[in-house]
Amino acid sequence: MKNWFHSWRAAVRIARRDAWRFKGRSFLVLAMIALPILGVSAADVTLRSSDLSTAESLNRDLGRADARISDPSLAGEPLLQNPTGEQYAPVGDFENKPWPDGPADVKKTIPPGATVLEDTLGSGKLRTTHGLLHTEIRELKASDPMAQGIMRLLDGRFPEKGGEVAATTHFLETSGLRVGSKLTARGLDADYRIVGEYELPSSLGTDQVNALPGAFLAPLDKALKADDLPGTSPTTTRLVSLSGGFTWNMVQEANAKGVTVTSRAVQLNPPADSDVPLYQQDGWGTYEQSTASKTFEMAAMGTIVGLAMLEICLLAGPAFAVGARRSRRQLGLVGANGGDRSHIRAIVLSGGLVIGVASAVVGTVLGVALTFALRPVLEEYNGGRFGGMEIRPLELIGIAALAVLTGLLAAIVPAVTASRQTVLASLTGRRGVRRSSRVLPVLGLIAFALGAAIALYGSTMTDQFAIVAGGSALAELGVVALTPALVGLFGRIGRWMPLSPRLALRDAVRNRGRTAPAVAAVLAAVAGTVAVSTYEASSDAQSRAAYTPELPHGAVSVMLDEGGGRDVPAVRTAVQKNLPTEIRADVDRISVGKPSCSMYGGEDGCGRYEVVVPKANQCPLWMNNGGEDPSEKFSKAERRKLIKDWRCKEGDVYSSVNGGVLIGDAKLLAVLGIKDADAEKALADGRIVSFDKRNIDTNGKIGIRLITDVEAADAAFEKGQDPPGDVKTVAAHQVAGSPNAYGIAMILTPATAEATGLSTVPLGAYYSTGAMPSSAQKQKLDSELDKTGSDVSLRIESGYVSENSIVLLALTVFAGLVTIGAAGIATGLAQADAEADLKTLAAVGAPARVRRTLSGFQCGVVAVMGVLLGSMAGVLPAIGLRLTQRRSEEDWYRKALDEGLSAVDLPHVPIVIPWGTLAALLVAVPLGAAILAALVTRSHRVLGRRAAT
Repeated sequence: MKNWFHSWRAAVRIARRDAWRFKGRSFLVLAMIALPILGVSAADVTLRSSDLSTAESLNRDLGRADARISDPSLAGEPLLQNPTGEQYAPVGDFENKPWPDGPADVKKTIPPGATVLEDTLGSGKLRTTHGLLHTEIRELKASDPMAQGIMRLLDGRFPEKGGEVAATTHFLETSGLRVGSKLTARGLDADYRIVGEYELPSSLGTDQVNALPGAFLAPLDKALKADDLPGTSPTTTRLVSLSGGFTWNMVQEANAKGVTVTSRAVQLNPPADSDVPLYQQDGWGTYEQSTASKTFEMAAMGTIVGLAMLEICLLAGPAFAVGARRSRRQLGLVGANGGDRSHIRAIVLSGGLVIGVASAVVGTVLGVALTFALRPVLEEYNGGRFGGMEIRPLELIGIAALAVLTGLLAAIVPAVTASRQTVLASLTGRRGVRRSSRVLPVLGLIAFALGAAIALYGSTMTDQFAIVAGGSALAELGVVALTPALVGLFGRIGRWMPLSPRLALRDAVRNRGRTAPAVAAVLAAVAGTVAVSTYEASSDAQSRAAYTPELPHGAVSVMLDEGGGRDVPAVRTAVQKNLPTEIRADVDRISVGKPSCSMYGGEDGCGRYEVVVPKANQCPLWMNNGGEDPSEKFSKAERRKLIKDWRCKEGDVYSSVNGGVLIGDAKLLAVLGIKDADAEKALADGRIVSFDKRNIDTNGKIGIRLITDVEAADAAFEKGQDPPGDVKTVAAHQVAGSPNAYGIAMILTPATAEATGLSTVPLGAYYSTGAMPSSAQKQKLDSELDKTGSDVSLRIESGYVSENSIVLLALTVFAGLVTIGAAGIATGLAQADAEADLKTLAAVGAPARVRRTLSGFQCGVVAVMGVLLGSMAGVLPAIGLRLTQRRSEEDWYRKALDEGLSAVDLPHVPIVIPWGTLAALLVAVPLGAAILAALVTRSHRVLGRRAAT
């Protein structure tokens, strides 16, 4: 034991001295191992710090209160909730009776002796230096000790008077205001003074202002409703503090009165699932990740870590071999002085140990330090403050151990190779005869065949992506193991090459021990890149084929469904002012009830409308039968037949307008690219222009039902009856053929709507353009629209835009860097190994450039072999995954047909080879690596004495 310790201590000292002597090589290997460790350790600290504990989350939600009582608007009906209060359901069966709706009496649910603090949240449009900004308005006495922790004060103070507000940092940055500025709201004459700046620790990107209870929302809501505009929609919860906390029994008592409770005591000490009545109901329960899913995730993570370590070992292994080759005389002296093979192995392995430990320390320390330094940036990116910098030593030690293990694994093969050299060969510099293993290619062939069989089975017999991915990974490992044998096959083409490439290729084949790891490293990186690139390119082609334009190319539409169209004229003008428009077609919509009602109603005094489809034209699969699924009465064969019926055809473009009904004129036809003189004449004659013949009855008319009693209409629908309402009929013209109306079902002019008795409000406009709007024009328009503070829906049809170009470029660059790095390492090892041959070439009069060209070709040979093998290995798994996806989508398509779903098309799952990426990898990367190696190699070397043989 003592001798073992002393021998390893001496080996570590020698390795440390060699690492310090050859700083460049040591730094290269250290960087390769330390960079992943840096990233993983930084990610670990970041994730642990951003993952709030239950107590920290409660402090940000409740402050110092014991509970928050909320009204779910179930009319005070008893309910059941889970311990967090996020899930709840009313007690009883509401399948055959109306769902409860209405406020509960929250005051009755507050325990005696409790302290209550109201927290009300609404929204409004506030005036900024840029225009209007839709902002949350919160009324909470933030200076109350009970609210401490909900808001973090950064500057100034919280409001103390009715005319004061505080604002979040994000709101101040967005609005251009500051502490001390005046703040006004659209629709309200009063102004407020900003007296403080704060942030919401868990929502840094929220635009919010804080006022005292009753100081902002009530006056603003009253003013907006007086102007017949949508109100602030306030919701109020109560923060409750009481002695002893809010227990689970108290929560259940509050549930019986129709409210939900978020309790600190319950969440810190939750009840057993058997004590939660909600979990005893059908369809409710705790949802946890299944054991199979956890196992799959762990296996996937282990595979990723293992492949990453393999890649690093393949890259770092030749670097350790370089060190061992350069130190072979020193290792020979160790053997000459009584050292055996175990001592030689220990010295080389100690090199991996020293670099691994150094990488572990450097990577872990830098990762933690980087997280500390970038904490504000990470918090802003994450959108919430950390609960604190949480460092888990055991996890960091495990991450650091991976670095040490990687260093040792990378040094194993060089250590074994160095120990097999005789003392005489080491001292004289002879390379000896190198025989490659015969077992490894056999194992590689078996692994490749087995992996290919698994991937083939997964892609043709199942729809499990995991099987294809696992088989592909196993096959790729088999190719890596086959690399030495494959390198030997490349050597057969050397006889037809000139001097420098012939020498480079024969040297690579003769010294497979240093060539194969570098080729395998390139192979692994390129295979992954090609696989992902092929899959992404194929997915991109599929998305391009499935893309459905919402407008003619270059056309623009803008719509605004709020405030009764109050801001529509300004929005129309802004679009026309900032974009190169040609034709502008203004459109309105039908309004039922107050002008301020939204398109689909729902507010008090608001209704809705619907297009009356004649029963003979209704699709049998969709007909309303009082809540029953109409498709259930048909067989699968009948459903498939009905899907092809013209009555069951659905449009490709979803209309954002109720029923696809627009109020417009002939300009709209021009923007849509519909050239139909009969349609233009029909509009002029006061008829509706229809693009869907299902809406036209036998008399050539279209009916539009105006529904004013929404509740009665809903009740009638549940019974399968026609809803009550006044039906307006208008003569219609059906456009011939099947022109693309981009989701519009019909058009009628404002005059026709008025004559028919239909009320309308401005909705937006459609535009044709002379040229595609530029990025600068779009940004300027967005800025103008933001000033309105309205929820504007803007659409500029630019066709399908691929998002994969950056991904493919990044993958190509990554593979190129790995290729150049691995080829460079192999070239350095080749130069160290072939020093005697180079001296011989110089001695017999070879030109100086031979050394430079030889170096370039040595690097290029490794790059070409790795890229070629990697490209072939990478395409196959991508094809397997696409075939699996095609099989899965075709199965879903058949099931959709059986269920009578008409809005489905035959899946188009193409397989596209990214020739541009392959060309860059096969040509540009090897050529660049060879040129770079040639440029950095010194061609003039001092002629030295050859070692005695």
